[in-house]
Amino acid sequence: MLTAASDHTLMEAVARGQTLAFEQLSFRHLRTMLGVAHRILGNAAEAEEVVQEGFLRLWRQAPQWDPDGTGSVKTWLSRVITNLCLDRCRRRRDVPLEEAGEVQDTARDAFDDLGLQDRQKLVQSLLSGLPERQRVAVVLAYFEEMSGKEIAEAMELSAGAVESLLVRARRTLRDRAETMGIVWGENI
Repeated sequence: MLTAASDHTLMEAVARGQTLAFEQLSFRHLRTMLGVAHRILGNAAEAEEVVQEGFLRLWRQAPQWDPDGTGSVKTWLSRVITNLCLDRCRRRRDVPLEEAGEVQDTARDAFDDLGLQDRQKLVQSLLSGLPERQRVAVVLAYFEEMSGKEIAEAMELSAGAVESLLVRARRTLRDRAETMGIVWGENI
């Protein structure tokens, strides 16, 4: 019965303390939120921590959920996860250079020669070079396939600001890929 319930109905049940409803919401959105967090942070362990915190906030905020005044649960969770990731990224900046570790060179002669894991590392490397807000917009648009309106809600921006972020991000990604010998549009 819970599997057919809408997210709003499940949130009402979570507000009443029904753990099965929370489990169903978690099942529906966990993989997506882990993907968002991992692509923004570039670290699976940190992504899991952030998503756990996001779902804890969902549990705590359920009694205040207003299905008429709030967007979708997915959009709300995306906004929470994105903000938690950005907070974590900002804290990372204070790491002394000696503790930062080695940077791996992911450049290859041809994108087609790369295995799946190498491609994923390359994409993560390209994404990690973007400013935070551009990276979040790209992840939500191209990996989570959210609409411009959903991204605007999740990032608390206007639709025009989201489009501007995406235009600048695509330009930066194309330039970085070309410096690595990857022709944008042919190999990617």
